[in-house]
Amino acid sequence: MTDAPLISVRGEAVLEVEPEIARLHVHVEVQEGDRRKTLDTLVARNQACLDLIRSYGEAVETLETGGLSITPLLKYRRREGDVRAYRGTVWIKIAVIDFAVLGELVTRLGDQERTYVNGPAWELRRDSEVYKEAARQAAHEAVARARSYAGALGSRLTALVELADEGLTTGPAHGPQEYMAAVPAFAGQAGAAPSAPEAIALEPETQIVRAAVEARFRATAPADLEGP
Repeated sequence: MTDAPLISVRGEAVLEVEPEIARLHVHVEVQEGDRRKTLDTLVARNQACLDLIRSYGEAVETLETGGLSITPLLKYRRREGDVRAYRGTVWIKIAVIDFAVLGELVTRLGDQERTYVNGPAWELRRDSEVYKEAARQAAHEAVARARSYAGALGSRLTALVELADEGLTTGPAHGPQEYMAAVPAFAGQAGAAPSAPEAIALEPETQIVRAAVEARFRATAPADLEGP
């Protein structure tokens, strides 16, 4: 068992970066008195939205149908079979990676009849290099801090004993995380327009990524601490 001094430190890094993805949620809604007309209209409006989104090519990374509902609306809540209308809704999820076209896409989608647009939600990719860079910087800070402590004592580091994400050695884990403020939603509903609407200006929200590590180092014996 060694009697070498042990220096325990914490290293942290905070990075502010631009987002990599903007996510939109689009709701296409139809309400008609006839069931078949509701279905036919929903199919047509859904296809129009999908065609519009696909027209942006590689600017849209993913296009997914998140859900579908067809609901009879009753005249009276407790009387079965007394239907006054049918409502159909399709949810579409989009991930946009070219922010230059984002504002135009949002307004063109919002210009579709009975179409609602929510977003954008700004994000980083899960495998983004930003998280790795934050972890590297946090580790470097831990080493620099330990060396600073050792230097103040007239010691020098000799070995790394342990390096872990913050919380793995002392409490709840807090690895690299992305913190995002609440994102305001843009919603639109409009009938057919004679020309395309003007693109809305959207400014990407800065993403804050934090990483923290805990480290322990062995060090040489400190110099005489009783001197001036």
